[in-house]
Amino acid sequence: MDTTNLFRLDGRVALITGGSRGIGKMIAAGFVAQGATVYISSRKAAACEETAAELGPNCIALPQDVSTVAGCRALAAAFAEREGRLDILVNNAGAAWGVPFEEFPEQGWDKVMDLNVKSPFFLTQALHGALKAAASRERPAKVINITSIDGLRLNPWETYSYHASKSALIYLTKRLAARLIGDAINVTSIAPGAFASEMNRAARDHGADVARSIPARRIGADEDMAGTAIFLASRAGDYVVGDTIVVDGGLVNAAVGTSIGI
Repeated sequence: MDTTNLFRLDGRVALITGGSRGIGKMIAAGFVAQGATVYISSRKAAACEETAAELGPNCIALPQDVSTVAGCRALAAAFAEREGRLDILVNNAGAAWGVPFEEFPEQGWDKVMDLNVKSPFFLTQALHGALKAAASRERPAKVINITSIDGLRLNPWETYSYHASKSALIYLTKRLAARLIGDAINVTSIAPGAFASEMNRAARDHGADVARSIPARRIGADEDMAGTAIFLASRAGDYVVGDTIVVDGGLVNAAVGTSIGI
């Protein structure tokens, strides 16, 4: 057994939605460091270009709004113009909406459910051919959905559609895994806890306060997220199928009598 290159991604091509900042950027940086060619996508072209320039020549901006089925298909088409195969797809683009129950609007339901659940399905569908082109039993292609611990337990905020969407994506991961394993494509998910990001401003702006309620007594670092994604994307994770890995410092599985919004 040779474990020397167990976590390397040399020669692999990845596409990460929401890759210009936050968790998507953490994963992109980790993949690039392990030798992958990484395409990052978000709806803001300037942010994509800036991050690609920061991460180096093996990171390529491919901006696109994937909040609609048409947008998912457009991104798949743009990718196909540049690459003949896709080894790793990370469905990371997402949205949240917090409003009291009595006032919660249809827009806050539809926007979140469309981007967090509908788009990962239809982007994976649109890229199915590219994923199959990369896949083999010896080296499966990978789809990694970024879910949330809020799909596994409640936070104290009234984020109705966000909770529902992340729970749905965890189970969609299982359903997709059952279908796509037949094509040598492994589907998994990562459920992050408190990581500093635009979506999690509490962790970003008040990290020390948030950390007090986390069993590990800190918020997540870039390496925590990158390491988990590298594991799933690399040879090290080839036998993991349909599962959700919780990366939260113990909030879901080791916290007693605490509840904190993520």
